[in-house]
Amino acid sequence: MILKIRFWLFAGLFLFFQLIGNAQPVSTVQFLKKLGTTDSIFSPTLNESREIYIQIPESYDSDKNRKYPVVFILDGEVFLPTVSDVHDYYSGGFMPEMVLVGISNANNRIRDLTTSTIKTKYGMPFNEENGEAENFIRFIEKELISYIENKYPVTSYRTLIGHSYGGLFTIYSLIHHPNLFANYLAIDPSMDWDDQKLTKEAEGLLATQNYKNKALFMSLSGQLHMQNPMITIDNVMQDSSDFTVFPRSNIAFSHLLEQNATNGLAFKWKFYPNDLHGTIPFPSIMDGLISVFEWFQMENTSKINSFDTSVKELIKIVKHREQKLEDHFGYYAPPYPEELLTMSGYMNMDMQQAEKAKMYFDFALEYYPENANVYVSMADYFEAQGDSVNAIKNLNKAFQLSGNNDYLKKIERLKKNAPKE
Repeated sequence: MILKIRFWLFAGLFLFFQLIGNAQPVSTVQFLKKLGTTDSIFSPTLNESREIYIQIPESYDSDKNRKYPVVFILDGEVFLPTVSDVHDYYSGGFMPEMVLVGISNANNRIRDLTTSTIKTKYGMPFNEENGEAENFIRFIEKELISYIENKYPVTSYRTLIGHSYGGLFTIYSLIHHPNLFANYLAIDPSMDWDDQKLTKEAEGLLATQNYKNKALFMSLSGQLHMQNPMITIDNVMQDSSDFTVFPRSNIAFSHLLEQNATNGLAFKWKFYPNDLHGTIPFPSIMDGLISVFEWFQMENTSKINSFDTSVKELIKIVKHREQKLEDHFGYYAPPYPEELLTMSGYMNMDMQQAEKAKMYFDFALEYYPENANVYVSMADYFEAQGDSVNAIKNLNKAFQLSGNNDYLKKIERLKKNAPKE
């Protein structure tokens, strides 16, 4: 990792000096990374157009009709790059590949993300338009989600991420519209809004609603008191000044969640003592996504990697994961990527474990029946076993799916080398 960082630092400096030397106008500069596609939707609910930013996984192939879970990111113009970076590093083993949808809140942010109407704040007049969270979530539920589902390759499994007022809105969604999202990342949420009104509203609902297979990650920054460094996480709840209302409101809500731990919600709260309100999104997005998708992480990897694990036990492991994913997603999903299954098959072929190799190739065929590559892999298996008849049969299927003439050439080779009867 250190070498990788050094390489990119060097590459970045090299590009920087090269650009200076060439003195190119901005319009001709070729940047290293272009992130997301800009789209927009007109909302009758909001009576305005709203920009959105879409990032689709690199593995997407329109011919394969594959769909992905989806992440909705408030303040998407700010946080989509961070979510994308975390997703790129951790998807596969720690979280599924997902479509990322950044929602712009550049305009009317306070209006849309705050959960009740106020006229004063901390004893001072508050004149900005506010308190329209219910209207904004109506836009998301009735207009944006259907727009995304009709236009992009997404499933109904959704995650919501918000920071500050966006974090407040995220928790509002969990409390008042719990069926919209499966996962919630509330980053340093402004739970102090309107004298902690949302916490008071949540008291009865958290005890009665069923949050099975739903998860909330909630964070608090280390900026506990603007003027008194003696205020720490250990004594902040004993302070009664306005300077600590923000962290005390956050902690009070976390305690309320802990008191209602039997409602099925998977909840994790984390304090970041070295981060400020403006820096906490970066570590929270990483930790939060890993946390809410903890169930997705691969299990029994030591047994899968062991030479001595039996085929019978491996089949149980694969089927257990298949059922686990279906229970959480609410729909069927292959337990492992096609590439992992075929790679495992080839590895076991190399280790002279033909039965295990066949098992992995069989699973690849079961989970990815429209993928030509799995039939090619099975053909390689049969060829290695001296079974040219079944090898040709699988190559024919691969050709039917892909139209790749290389498979026909391989079939001719197998026929030519087949033993004469």
